[in-house]
Amino acid sequence: MEVPPKLIALGDSGVFGWGDLEAGGWAERLRCHWMPRPQAPVVYNLGVRGDGLERVAARLQQEFNVRGELRRQQPQGMLLGVGLNDCARVGRCDGRLQLEPEAFLFGWEQLLSQAVQLAPVFVLGLTPVNEEAMPYAGCLWYGNGDVARANRLIEEACLEKDVPFLRLWDGDAVGAQWLARLSPDGLHCNSDGHRWIFERLRSWPELLQWAGLPPEGACKL
Repeated sequence: MEVPPKLIALGDSGVFGWGDLEAGGWAERLRCHWMPRPQAPVVYNLGVRGDGLERVAARLQQEFNVRGELRRQQPQGMLLGVGLNDCARVGRCDGRLQLEPEAFLFGWEQLLSQAVQLAPVFVLGLTPVNEEAMPYAGCLWYGNGDVARANRLIEEACLEKDVPFLRLWDGDAVGAQWLARLSPDGLHCNSDGHRWIFERLRSWPELLQWAGLPPEGACKL
């Protein structure tokens, strides 16, 4: 019997599924969507709330090493979703960033250099925030200008490493459509947001080609 490939989804609270009270997040939705198909990938959700680039890089190797299921096997793919926490400004809306742009880009380049040595890598872009709901947790300010810039830097790093990147937000003004996908905290996607991301993932041609699955209907931005 052919063993299905393993896909580890590594990242922050977005990967973990925070905000999706209906189905546990986009990674859980993808896991359940693929589970009935015998040869579809097995998805491991390795999202941790609050993680940024540094913490994901620190645990990547160990998380990867122990998810092969069978002896002397390792996962065959990796899906990364991280970077939003690094966009926070501390204390006030014009406070210092958790990571300055140069450090953010360098961190992503290092993370991808490490990841592509292990398995094929796929990267999920960042989602916008509701600036009117800030500050988050009473002290962290997230702005869409910072998030849009981070998205561009992630995409730049992916292009350099020839890694597929799924853009979720094009950097335009955040209107009612996106606000309806966000939780009251202004930061995390709600169930509608996670469902929308899942629809994008399940029809992502690069991911389906890696998984050996037939094309599915595309979801518009």
